Amino acid sequence: MQLNQGWETDRTDQTGSAVAVLERTAPETTGARLSRPQRFARRIRLARADLAIATGYLALAVLVLSGQWRHPRDGYLIKSGQDQTMWEWFFAVTAHNVANLRNPLGTNLQNFPDGVNMMANTAMFGVGVPLTPITLLFGPTVTFVLVLTLGLFGTAFAWYWLFSRYLVESKLAAAVGGLFCGFAPAMISHANAHPNFVVLLLLPLIAGQILRMARRAENEGGPRPFGRRIRDAVTLGLLVTMQIALGEEPLLIFALSFGLFGLVYYLHRPRIGLRVLRGIAPAVGLAALITVVLTGVPLWWQFFGPQSYRMIDHGPMGNDLKALAQFPSESLGGMISPGQNVAINPTEENSYFGWPLLLLVTVTAVLLWRELAVRAVCAVIVSFTLLSLGPSLMFGRGDTGFALPWKWFEHVPLLNSVLESRFTMAAVPAIAVILTLASQRALDFWRESASDWRPLAWFGALVLALVPLTPTILPVVQRSPTPAFFADGTVHQYVSNGSVVIVPPPIPAGARPLLWQADADFSFALAGGYFVGPTGTDKKGRYGPEIRPTASLLMKAQKSNRFPAIDDATRAQALTDLRYWHADVLVLPPTDNSGVLRNTVNQLLGFQGQKVNGVWVWDVRGIV
Repeated sequence: MQLNQGWETDRTDQTGSAVAVLERTAPETTGARLSRPQRFARRIRLARADLAIATGYLALAVLVLSGQWRHPRDGYLIKSGQDQTMWEWFFAVTAHNVANLRNPLGTNLQNFPDGVNMMANTAMFGVGVPLTPITLLFGPTVTFVLVLTLGLFGTAFAWYWLFSRYLVESKLAAAVGGLFCGFAPAMISHANAHPNFVVLLLLPLIAGQILRMARRAENEGGPRPFGRRIRDAVTLGLLVTMQIALGEEPLLIFALSFGLFGLVYYLHRPRIGLRVLRGIAPAVGLAALITVVLTGVPLWWQFFGPQSYRMIDHGPMGNDLKALAQFPSESLGGMISPGQNVAINPTEENSYFGWPLLLLVTVTAVLLWRELAVRAVCAVIVSFTLLSLGPSLMFGRGDTGFALPWKWFEHVPLLNSVLESRFTMAAVPAIAVILTLASQRALDFWRESASDWRPLAWFGALVLALVPLTPTILPVVQRSPTPAFFADGTVHQYVSNGSVVIVPPPIPAGARPLLWQADADFSFALAGGYFVGPTGTDKKGRYGPEIRPTASLLMKAQKSNRFPAIDDATRAQALTDLRYWHADVLVLPPTDNSGVLRNTVNQLLGFQGQKVNGVWVWDVRGIV
């Protein structure tokens, strides 16, 4: 599969040799005609260009997250909701398990005593395990912001690498595509809270490996050397294995979109397509086998181990059609011309491309329609954007009642756990391909004639389309410190072999106690928490624990600021729930409506709590 064949179509006969195209464009082939000193000098120039582009990407990534970097201990990305807390806990508990030689795939440190299936909770062992020393030395917040920063930078540079090696000659053109892939609105939105959708640098490497295999199959034909086939399979298998350790949902979306790209690319050349398929199939099959062998135990644990679940019922999570033409909230365009808030939440602005970019991509795609790569990426853009709109078309938060294709896909296994809004992320590299090819074409025109007006028109339009999408610094607030009761280890005096029950127990909407536990070096287990686990007999996934009656009573009392009716049945239920949690102590930290909560617990237990280090505690080891 030679992507760089496409932009040559106006100068090279499409029925001509693809090898001839590659001889003109591929850096490794061009360099083969040069002398050894010339090849060395050329590598130095290319390396300098790569380094300059990488430095630019890294600087932008640091700038976007500079608010968090300025406060690495107590800063909090406010738009993350409680997701930053959840991810920091994942990194912290992974480091704790690795340091103590415990199984990282599951833990009962939250949701005690049932525990949490870490493999089913996108714990990102691919970064959590190797960054254990960072987490232990500097804390999980530093690990969290480091992963996000390197994710933005690495994703941008990896796509730049792919485009510069397989799509275009120009480093500048490839840099445009890499910039968009790494800092697209969806990437910046997820950078508030979701490292698994920011660390995507392995996806272009997987694409590069498949393209390399396809190029050999297309050009060489016939049986390939066994040794090369083994090397290809091992490389691909290791890349896929590592991506599974970073995030399975992005891998699924990528695999589906890349498969559609390949299908459409070879649609008008079916014989070549079949030759490529036959050529790469053995290596791909062997790579799949290697991946299964390497990930078999973790995947078994994820789907069949303790606290596993079959699927997550998210409900309708499609993009609003209106979002496509609007600017993202964390961008220059969003500051100057904010639109209606139609996103699922601030971390899921997956389709905010802005009307200037949509217009530019549409016009450019029409002008470059003869190119096979453009046709293929257009199919990806249209198909996956359509899927991302969900089962029914929404416009301005209003349901039009118009049924969409996702209605027939939302019950397919694996797909039914994907937030359909995220399918638009497949359009990001597809759009980048169009921008990269058009930039290369403009530079070619400029090379032929310095007075040609078309390059100026293109780059002017490109600037007008991308400047409104320029990301702003993600907003950060200062979070309150960990209560001294946990920070100085006083909690150890109240815990034997049971759990700490926060009043009320933590849930996804209030997960701050998870970090108090981490600050206490995981010396106690928590009832409740923020995770995904099974519920009911059908093992359908849900966020957070099943809410027990006493937890529900406490949450309602806090929300209403009213003392609830308590009778003997309510007290008996409280004892039942405390026994279920294996509770050692109840802890009421400073919180909203704490007076009502304290009196409620006093009445439930029949004795007064004690104030210790700024929190109220009820030692229940003698009554449960």
